[in-house]
Amino acid sequence: MSADTRSLRVVVTRKMPEAVEAAVAARYDALFNRTDVALTAEQMAQVLQQADVVITTVTDKWHPGIFDTTSIRTKLLANVGVGVNHIALESARRAGITVTNTPDVVTDDTADVAIALILMTMRRLGEGERHLRSGAWSGLRPTFMLGRTLRGKTLGIVGYGRIGRAVARIAHEAFGMKILWHAPRDPRIDDPATAGPASAERAATLEELLQRSDVVSLHCPATPETRHLMNAETLALMPPHAYLVNTARGDVVHEAALVTALKEQRIAGAGLDVYEFEPSVTAELKDMEQVVLLPHLGSATIETRTNMGMRALANVDAFVRGERPGDLVG
Repeated sequence: MSADTRSLRVVVTRKMPEAVEAAVAARYDALFNRTDVALTAEQMAQVLQQADVVITTVTDKWHPGIFDTTSIRTKLLANVGVGVNHIALESARRAGITVTNTPDVVTDDTADVAIALILMTMRRLGEGERHLRSGAWSGLRPTFMLGRTLRGKTLGIVGYGRIGRAVARIAHEAFGMKILWHAPRDPRIDDPATAGPASAERAATLEELLQRSDVVSLHCPATPETRHLMNAETLALMPPHAYLVNTARGDVVHEAALVTALKEQRIAGAGLDVYEFEPSVTAELKDMEQVVLLPHLGSATIETRTNMGMRALANVDAFVRGERPGDLVG
């Protein structure tokens, strides 16, 4: 990199894998958040005044008011993650700030977690581990803690992008599940290897998918249209033996409605990795044995989190060179 880039102030809002932080520090005048605590709105406004580039994450809530800050210096928000619903994009644009994200690199690991949640809910694995750790287990009994097999069951996938199709491939090829999917548009498939199973069936409507599925796995983006997509009305369409899995975005599910559906046994269980009010989790969900709760682990592997950080950095490098970043949002 040229000497000029060393004078560019890059603020990294959360702790990143060592390789990522080392690479950022080698290229730029880097400032890291060593507390690894999410910044307050006041601190974020200050960052916009002090940094040329901000490498940010989903835990930073870039509300519209933050961009009303005077004397904004920042020209790029490089998000480490795919979703950007935590950034007021129009407000950022009006402030002259470009936004990028990191698609593609999270696909496989997030799909793995979705499959893990399907297994944990249908086979009652989380419940079983808690039972054993409590000291209550008295040995094998033929009718003890019976779950359901995945084989031959119908997996309904809402949102058929990269992650949704990866889940479909694993579920079908490894577990013999039938695949039913729904999305408002045909998926964009650049590589045949990323296509879903040839036998996958498209549901004409979300309602059809919910009524026919034994498990529903959510993989749609967070948009005004998908907010509370799963609500009292849509949850009521699922069979009482069905399970809901969410590794997409928390506000796709109306958590209060989900709690009611679970309490009233309208559905059999749920597996969640994301939450409507994250990092807060609805207290009643924590008390339900038929619910599996993970702390947003979808992309949480050393390899993927490093790749995400490096991809964000590649967007920064391109922007600094005056080129169009590869992962420009909007």
